[in-house]
Amino acid sequence: MDVNQAKQEQLLALKVMRLTKPTLFTNMPVTCEDRDLPGDLFGRLMKEDPSTIKGAETLTLGEMLTLPQNFGNIFLGETFSSYISVHNDSPQVVKDILVKADLQTSSQRLNLSASNSAVAELKPECCIDDVIHHEVKEIGTHILVCAVSYTTQTGEKLYFRKFFKFQVLKPLDVKTKFYNAETDEVFLEAQIQNITTSPMFMEKVSLEPSMMYNVSELNTVVSGDDGASTFGKMSYLQPMDTRQYLYCLKPKPEFAEKAGVIKGVTVIGKLDIVWKTNLGERGRLQTSQLQRMAPGYGDVRLSLEMIPDTVNLEEPFDITCKITNCSERTMDLVLEMCNTCSIHWCGVSGRQLGKLSPSSSLSLPLRVLSSVQGLQSISGLRLTDTFLKRTYEYDDIAQVCVVCPYMNPES
Repeated sequence: MDVNQAKQEQLLALKVMRLTKPTLFTNMPVTCEDRDLPGDLFGRLMKEDPSTIKGAETLTLGEMLTLPQNFGNIFLGETFSSYISVHNDSPQVVKDILVKADLQTSSQRLNLSASNSAVAELKPECCIDDVIHHEVKEIGTHILVCAVSYTTQTGEKLYFRKFFKFQVLKPLDVKTKFYNAETDEVFLEAQIQNITTSPMFMEKVSLEPSMMYNVSELNTVVSGDDGASTFGKMSYLQPMDTRQYLYCLKPKPEFAEKAGVIKGVTVIGKLDIVWKTNLGERGRLQTSQLQRMAPGYGDVRLSLEMIPDTVNLEEPFDITCKITNCSERTMDLVLEMCNTCSIHWCGVSGRQLGKLSPSSSLSLPLRVLSSVQGLQSISGLRLTDTFLKRTYEYDDIAQVCVVCPYMNPES
């Protein structure tokens, strides 16, 4: 694979081999029934075969290891390891040997040589060995460029290169979905699919949040004091299988009160995925910064901070609302409470809430009762900005279960 050089006999020979772990030997068992012509011949041959598992000779997977016979597949996030050897095939001593290994990708060229200093001399039948490692971070075509320069005994300087091309494949297909809660919480669902041809052991799948959020993983089932993974003890992902991971992000206290800041945030964080394949080859993949569409709250946001799960029929109960000014101007707000067929507000409607500066909020305790049983929606609040004469209506703020305290549950 020499390029752009005259055909000249070189004194040195270059060999490059990829270092990979062996694989388990597979055999093709041949069996037949005892009444067939071969009888138990095939069974005896399989038992005598040293590559089969004793007591399970008919399994295709043996207990022996085989060395790799080809280059194999390289996946994004894995570590590419290669052995480089320069051997002196000539009968003379060669001086000032410099071996350089570069990895050319579609976007950059990386120097992988362990040392950039030249070897003073190399005697006949001796060699220079080097092992290079590189964590693959790009998909597509990669070219390993190995260059060797040296000086002969007569002072002639010689140089040659060899190129080794290989493809880096994508091991995982990652899809994300965002769900915005009524509060400032954000739920992230990550769907991870194994698109390789071998199973993976998922060592770690975590979310590194951005500076404005705290994250909690929702991928464990709490039983007592311990938490067990929802995927079981053996976290294997078979080829073409998909697994869903769920995370909850909450704004940090110093940012939660600044509604205008959180409203404009679209960067959530990035996923960090670590896996192992075959005989323990480790791979790691980090996604780019995940982004979401920021929810539009309008100029004034009304959210619910406290509401009971169950209330009694025709008995007043307390709720707490939070009103946030999401605009860039000061508002003078008036609260109106409008009754519905099932929800009745207790208190004075049309009261002044006062001025609310940009990105600030206030808590508003209210009292309400329901005249209808069942699951009822809290509706009927209206805010008016007296500065611009603009009205904001809020329906289906929350839901509450209304029960009759005098009804016998067993009737």
